[in-house]
Amino acid sequence: MSSTNTELALDPRLAQAIANPLFPALDNQLRAGRHVTADELEQHSLLQEYFTELEAFYQRYQVELVRAPEGFYYLRPRSTSELGTSILSELEMLVGKVLCYLYLSPDRLINEGVFSLADLQEEILTLSNEQALLRMVNQRAGGSDLDRRKLADKLKSAIRRLKRLGMVSAVGTQDKFRITEAVFRFAADVRSDEDPRALQLRMIKDGEAVAGADNEEEEQENDQ
Repeated sequence: MSSTNTELALDPRLAQAIANPLFPALDNQLRAGRHVTADELEQHSLLQEYFTELEAFYQRYQVELVRAPEGFYYLRPRSTSELGTSILSELEMLVGKVLCYLYLSPDRLINEGVFSLADLQEEILTLSNEQALLRMVNQRAGGSDLDRRKLADKLKSAIRRLKRLGMVSAVGTQDKFRITEAVFRFAADVRSDEDPRALQLRMIKDGEAVAGADNEEEEQENDQ
């Protein structure tokens, strides 16, 4: 006579979650490092409804399903996780900080949340040291037009990377995008009673936007 180990029985609600047609693609996106925001209504609703069950599900893989205070979801691997990881570059982290600053700015309401690559480049050059930026692209940069074009190309690449992570979404033409609340991953270390926009500005100008590996934004991003 066969016996059933009830301890290994699948939780009915977890079974409902993983049987959902949306789950396979959602699972792949989370494991690839994507942040799921309320803009992705169906996927976000699935995570919201079954958060407790899916949180326990991912713990088996040594990763944490995180529900951020701003309402978005992502996976955070532990040191013992076998999930493939990669790290954001210095420039990508700086772009993330500036995007967070723009998200908090009055311009976001004026522009209905839409920005262009030109807006991003102008803001970065305003808030940061241009020579330091150019040296992120080329250590021997001297400030030539070629160096500036290379910087513009790197900014485009950074936006594409952050788009894959769910922090921006394309709007119309390729050079326009909308910033999502997931950029608050880059503000996790400055949540306090102080004005968040002022804190972001100080960190960018002080160079803390590209600080060392202890910061959450430089944590390993899932990349499988």
